[in-house]
Amino acid sequence: MGKAAKAFKSSCVPLNPSIFVQFLAVSPFSAPKKSSRNRSSQLNLLLFLSLFILCTFFGFCILTLYPISQNSIPCVALSPSSSLSPDMLASISLIVKEYQKQDEPNLSSSAMVPLPPHLVPVNSNLSEMEMGFWRQPDGEGYRPCLGFSLDYRKSSAKVSKEKRKFLVVVVSGGLNQQRNQIVDAVVIARILEAALVVPILQVNRIWGDESEFSDIFDLEHFKRTLHADVRVVSSLPSTHLVSHQSIENQIPFSVSPMWLRARFLHQLNEEGFLILKGLDSRLSKNLPFDLQKLRCKVAFHALRFVSPIRDLGNQIAKRIWIEGPYIAVHLRIEKDVWIRTGCLTGLGAEYDEIIAKDRESNPDFLTDKLNISNSARKLSGLCPLSALEVARLLKALGAPRNARIYLAGGEPFGGSRAIEQLAGEFPNIVTKETLARGELTPFMNRPSVLAAIDYIVSLSSDVFIHSHGGNMGRAMQGHRAYVGHRKYIKPNKRMMFPLIEDSMVSDEEFSRAMQKIHRHSQGQPEPRNRKLDRDVLAYPVPECMCKQ
Repeated sequence: MGKAAKAFKSSCVPLNPSIFVQFLAVSPFSAPKKSSRNRSSQLNLLLFLSLFILCTFFGFCILTLYPISQNSIPCVALSPSSSLSPDMLASISLIVKEYQKQDEPNLSSSAMVPLPPHLVPVNSNLSEMEMGFWRQPDGEGYRPCLGFSLDYRKSSAKVSKEKRKFLVVVVSGGLNQQRNQIVDAVVIARILEAALVVPILQVNRIWGDESEFSDIFDLEHFKRTLHADVRVVSSLPSTHLVSHQSIENQIPFSVSPMWLRARFLHQLNEEGFLILKGLDSRLSKNLPFDLQKLRCKVAFHALRFVSPIRDLGNQIAKRIWIEGPYIAVHLRIEKDVWIRTGCLTGLGAEYDEIIAKDRESNPDFLTDKLNISNSARKLSGLCPLSALEVARLLKALGAPRNARIYLAGGEPFGGSRAIEQLAGEFPNIVTKETLARGELTPFMNRPSVLAAIDYIVSLSSDVFIHSHGGNMGRAMQGHRAYVGHRKYIKPNKRMMFPLIEDSMVSDEEFSRAMQKIHRHSQGQPEPRNRKLDRDVLAYPVPECMCKQ
């Protein structure tokens, strides 16, 4: 800091008194001829006033640039077109960087960081295609950057101390769906300039998990990480009376900040609190840069699992990581997935009949189009990849037969029969249950904890692939990009299924086609703005990652 101040001081242009006096001599302030003593006195006074004004101006500039919150200073805080000299800009930049080191969230101190990827030895027995499979994508120089704008940081001083207005949010679904809603809850609290009450996790009717926020996420870390963005409190003050009618659950999809302010600000100011429920996909994916950065800050830094879960997850991950590179497969072939997608299981008529009966008794579970045949549904990419189809894709992309595969997710519908074709091609298959040594026993009835273990182990894998997208797949896509662009395979099912169905396509032709189709979808940085309504948590470039 001393060096920066010294550099700043040295960049100030010294005033030459003789030049300054000549300027005054021809200025409107110059007086008629008087005695030399009076003229000298007047010049000294004007010189003092001019220097005072000049120092005041530079002092104001420095105070304006001084960070007023715990957020970092953005690169755009100083414009190259400024009238300040290049030396002055460089000097102030040194001061700014001193604070950036302290203010910007650090991966090693606040985020969940995976185990390092394995280096593929050049002299190994792997073929060129197999070595290419393990090779990590080129990050193209993109690194996390969460520099908030000056306006955002100025308003943080007020928002982070809010004590009159409170936002209560009830989140639902599985772990990753809950994470998405918690992220949006923080952003909505920021938009409405309200304090956020610790989100309430609704008991899921499928899994029956009764875990609270602090059972899964590190609450103190959550508060500490966001203390400059939103005030987080443990409960609603006792002065605020709540009735069932207070809950708002009729929010349209993809609402904007303007809509939220118009709809809820008056209510917040009048009643002092707002309760929201059913936030899934309600907040627009296209937000101003500062709010997009806030979403990344919450997802990748603030939402850290509690120490017992983190330690157990890392311990299980190390047991497979220590043996070499491994693939994490999120094989979404649980019973509820087959019910929701309306697809055939591929396990035979007996299993398909079980799913059909359950679907008839729970018609609201079906999430995809109703008026479409099973064949058309699959060719449209609406069905999960079966275990056999995942195996074919991995082989086509160059995965060696002895590759270790970690299966994430719940119990497959059909048990071991559902994965026997994958195990036939890749015999080194493990799960959290087979890797654990009794540590999972206390959590067997807590699906959220088990899902968190899957999240940690999958994040540390050298390659990740999913069979049917979903919240876990999107979370892994963005998180793996954010922590170093770990390889992520996103199956193109629409291009893949016609080739699988065509018996005339040989394995070699299928392999060439798969490598061509997935050449640019294996973890390379892909800007969010290439397509409309992409989620910044899956595509953190360019809002949350930039070239440094």
